[in-house]
Amino acid sequence: MSACCAGECSSAKAVASPRFRKALWVALAINALMFLDEIVGGLHPGSMSLLADAVDFAGDAANYGLSLAVLSLGLLWRACAALIKGLTMGADGFFVLGKTGWAAMSGIPPEPVTMGAIALLALIANVSVAAMLYGYREGDANLRSVWLCSRNDAIVNVAVGLAALGVLRTGTAWPDLLVAVVVAALALSAGWSVVRQARGEIAAQAQ
Repeated sequence: MSACCAGECSSAKAVASPRFRKALWVALAINALMFLDEIVGGLHPGSMSLLADAVDFAGDAANYGLSLAVLSLGLLWRACAALIKGLTMGADGFFVLGKTGWAAMSGIPPEPVTMGAIALLALIANVSVAAMLYGYREGDANLRSVWLCSRNDAIVNVAVGLAALGVLRTGTAWPDLLVAVVVAALALSAGWSVVRQARGEIAAQAQ
């Protein structure tokens, strides 16, 4: 009889894979660099969606680091790490919602050209990361959280680019603010998904 439960063998192989570890290191480096780029570049155009994306890059870099730290540990440890990452995603979402609400009261539109250029650079970075991690999207909560981070980032960058076009055409801040809310919703949704799976895995290991 096989010692593996459904999905655990494939997850274990992915976790033990040197290619997966290398992909995580590359993803961590890209996300850290893009956080610095967006937090500096995003202050100039005054874009809430870029700020939201910068916060997301910082959270993802920390999450990739946490994934690397528990990569060779047992499923319980990986599930606990995923639980922390899921809660972090949710906290990021609430932070972005708060900042967006504050910015909505000022009504000052961001500078769309710089905003769009930074969003395009971030999209290239995130599509590269997502392509590297696509093959590891199934498995335990830790693997799933890594994939969800990458997928959401690419979606967000497309949305930020569209927001820049919206700001350019309307001359208002609302397209930027709307995308920031979408970023927050993605973070909250992904965070809840990871937390739910991680709690299930922790409960299963405790039995």
